[in-house]
Amino acid sequence: MGVKERMTLLDALSELKYVESNFDFDVGEFEASSDFEAALVERGVVTKSQLSKALAFQLGVRELELRSAGLTHQVFDILPFEICNRFQVVPVSDTDGVVEVAFSDPRDLKLQHLLEFYTQKRVRFCVADSDSIRQTLATLNEKHDALKDVTDGMRLEIVLDDGKENKSYSLEEFGELSSSPVVRLINTTIISALKKRVSDIHFEVYEYGIEVKYRIDGILYPATEMLDSSYHASLISRLKVMAELDIAEKRIPQDGRFKLKVQGREIDFRLSVIPTTYGENAVVRVLDNLSGAQSASELKLDNLGIQPEQLKYVRRAVNEPYGMILIAGPTGSGKTTTIYSALTEINSGREKIITIEDPVEYQIDGVMQIAVNEKKGLTFSSGLRSVLRHDPDKILVGEIRDAETASIAVRSALTGHLVFSTVHANNAIDVISRFQNMGIDIFNFISSLNCVVAQRLLRVLCPSCKAQTHYDSTYLIEMGFTPEETDVPFFTASGCEECGGTGYRGRTSIAEVLVLNDDLRHRILERQSVYEALNAKDLCGALTLRRSALNAAKIGLSSLEEVNRVTFVE
Repeated sequence: MGVKERMTLLDALSELKYVESNFDFDVGEFEASSDFEAALVERGVVTKSQLSKALAFQLGVRELELRSAGLTHQVFDILPFEICNRFQVVPVSDTDGVVEVAFSDPRDLKLQHLLEFYTQKRVRFCVADSDSIRQTLATLNEKHDALKDVTDGMRLEIVLDDGKENKSYSLEEFGELSSSPVVRLINTTIISALKKRVSDIHFEVYEYGIEVKYRIDGILYPATEMLDSSYHASLISRLKVMAELDIAEKRIPQDGRFKLKVQGREIDFRLSVIPTTYGENAVVRVLDNLSGAQSASELKLDNLGIQPEQLKYVRRAVNEPYGMILIAGPTGSGKTTTIYSALTEINSGREKIITIEDPVEYQIDGVMQIAVNEKKGLTFSSGLRSVLRHDPDKILVGEIRDAETASIAVRSALTGHLVFSTVHANNAIDVISRFQNMGIDIFNFISSLNCVVAQRLLRVLCPSCKAQTHYDSTYLIEMGFTPEETDVPFFTASGCEECGGTGYRGRTSIAEVLVLNDDLRHRILERQSVYEALNAKDLCGALTLRRSALNAAKIGLSSLEEVNRVTFVE
């Protein structure tokens, strides 16, 4: 171990200025034993931390401050907790066949040989004081047990399409990295995400390590402690293997998807990998809408949070015999839930309803549902052409992404079908401009369009801990409230055990609804710009997204901070 020649522990303490060279202490009886060290601490001559530093200095080994070492529960992959706890050691690293272990007394050669026998590797001790070892083991074991409990009763299987049928394989046995701790990390991360209603899992690599984050209710939260960057290559490779991407290609973005079976239920995931300065980042989109509802039959327009003066127009539009209804908003704004709620309401069994989706997110009894499969040539546009030959009354197109799909959808609405679809646009009026920019004939589009619903999701304040607050009336008027509304009580997020410290529990919809009538159609066709033809007064109830959000804050459903996060000040 490279012990400094003839240096005693007392010499080391003296050289480090922890004790005076001539301090008054009878060392003759104790100096050769650990009782001497215990006596030094008990009598207050030195602290345990100073003793560790001196011991490291005497023996010429590294002294480690465990509290700032950035260790995670994954150290128990090197040595199991039972052994660590028994011998009061903390495994620090496993590199090039050498396991570094923190211990309070690295002079114990018997323990070193025992650990080498167990690991079948060379063991190198570093020094840490006994209190920090005990605290570190307790903390890491608590987190290890918490993650272990998450997986109880849940087993992941990957579902692969072999061209004839889908086959399930145990995820632990899938791929060449099956025995790696990375596999357990990804499995645990996914299972935990499903339990926490996560919409996206982010794997971000930086110079100092890997951050794993969950997006819950639109906000990013840390999913684990910082991971060592040495895990990066195997972690990204594992995700690529699951999505059947090219693991050798690291210079260009790649997109893929995979399907997992959890407790008998198949869940789709989309994977996007993109190269960055420090390596490839990955985002896994979790397409599990059943985390919020047990079945599509529970989805009702009344439960979405759309305000009554808007809801009556939406309900009237979805019950029209033909035309087009578009739901607009960014990714994660609840478009799919709204459109399924509308389908559930009109699904009487007397008309044929066909959907083409990517993927099918809810199973609806009595509805013919088709999943897009671009690898096999089944796209939205090709699928929609085939759907029209199956005598449908109502059609759901999961998303209008291109001009070809938009053109077929418009023609379908003009020929006696009621067409539902979603589109990415910022507000209701922007939807019309979006179709114009796609090159769709504006006369045909306006003639087919019944209704546009633009929406966002607003986090709801936790009823258990929301706290009343006060704002200056001038500020409230700047935010969009009228002078009469400034006297109502407002609430802000606080945080408690019920909401996990976030201050919010669940989300509700805010919307703006545009219903096309003959007057609006004439105005749009007469003007060069749709923005000249329409304004907020043409929306149902004159309610913009901002006004709908302000109403939610006014009744104490959400906070003004959340309103400003989701909508622009008008």
